[in-house]
Amino acid sequence: MNGTMQWLWVVMLAMLPISELRGAIPLAVGIYKLNPYASIPLIVAANFLPVPFILKFLGPVERFLRKWKFWDKLMTRIFERTRRKTRKSIEKWESLALILFVAIPLPVTGAWTGSLAAYLFGLDFKKSLLCIFIGVVIAGAIVTTAVMAGIKWFL
Repeated sequence: MNGTMQWLWVVMLAMLPISELRGAIPLAVGIYKLNPYASIPLIVAANFLPVPFILKFLGPVERFLRKWKFWDKLMTRIFERTRRKTRKSIEKWESLALILFVAIPLPVTGAWTGSLAAYLFGLDFKKSLLCIFIGVVIAGAIVTTAVMAGIKWFL
């Protein structure tokens, strides 16, 4: 595979909801042996790129789905239950909680689910962008450190 295709795969993997940078960094640095100084910033940027769109489009998607009784009832239950159970702790720790949620490199954490959580809890758009970006940078540092240290469970 030529260099351009490798870069394309790395960027696409970083933008996908399941793999995000947790898959893209090991691919770029561990398998393709791309320059980490060039690839890591690109991967972080690619991982963050969908976030503003996710945050902006979740509202219209929710409003569209709520036109049907089934979806309206389901979403009402999810939103009410989630906000009721976590509202007090989220209000106090919302920024730190969002940063840590995105930063911890585990399955179902990351920029995509962080965006969904920020929307679900009704957090401020600009604050959510900043917190998610900080979380992505921290996750990138953690994953890069693990890959450079030779930890194989990432590969």
